[in-house]
Amino acid sequence: MEAWSRRSLQILLLFSSISLQFFSGLSDDSSSSKKKVDSHATSHSSTGTKVVIICLALVAVGLFSFFLFKLYQKKKREEQYARLLKLFEEDDELELELGLRD
Repeated sequence: MEAWSRRSLQILLLFSSISLQFFSGLSDDSSSSKKKVDSHATSHSSTGTKVVIICLALVAVGLFSFFLFKLYQKKKREEQYARLLKLFEEDDELELELGLRD
């Protein structure tokens, strides 16, 4: 279980680093023809938008990882329950074969 959470953390870090590189590549350096005040305001709004998008992407990846972890837990629980039922079924058949029960 610890390996699963460590793996999901590694995947989360990988996606965040890729998204940061992707968004840094989208920056536009053609602000030299604009006024200094306009380019400064555009730069801040562009940076703010990037930060919001990255945060939303990280939240989405985190929720997706949480969903996959819960699905994994449910699957493991069902497998253990099926194993337990099979164990008790085998005991019943064994008692019948030995003549301990009618």
